[in-house]
Amino acid sequence: MTQRKPLNQAITTALIAGGLTFGGASMAQPQGLYSADELMDAEVYSKESDTETIGEVEDILLDESMQLHSVVIETGGVFDFGEKQYVIDAGNFAVETSNGDNLDNIQYRVLVNMTEEQISQQPEYTNDWWNQTKQTTRQAWENTKETASSAWESTKAFTSDMLEDASDALDEAGDEADQAVQNDQQQ
Repeated sequence: MTQRKPLNQAITTALIAGGLTFGGASMAQPQGLYSADELMDAEVYSKESDTETIGEVEDILLDESMQLHSVVIETGGVFDFGEKQYVIDAGNFAVETSNGDNLDNIQYRVLVNMTEEQISQQPEYTNDWWNQTKQTTRQAWENTKETASSAWESTKAFTSDMLEDASDALDEAGDEADQAVQNDQQQ
């Protein structure tokens, strides 16, 4: 546990800096600041029964930009799941806070906005899932950077062309004005 504490503090800082948001309709008012250390091992409930624990938070996953990607919940044999870990994407759960004004006594409940059956159909948190999702997320991040770069280059080229066209139009208008002045002087 002592080795996990610095990591949890780092995750907490990253979540705060990344603008941690929990989706879904929560029963409690948003707190504005959440402790990753206290969220780890929080009890998890489904939308079908917010009184029957289905598991606990096992991990918190962040994306490339340090935003909340998902939480991993570990089911403990409830609902005929067996002991498995499921990935629940951000937006599919809410966090309910108790004792939010006292860090020493703060407690969280995670409310998954899914039925028991829907939870069991979520991806299992395995090494294969990790590697595939890591690669997919990395590729999406690279595509976003390339698209943004390409859009910037296109915008620069378009703006340069427009400025050149405007400059040519001003030069032509100037030439026409000079010609008109010369014609007036000759008459």
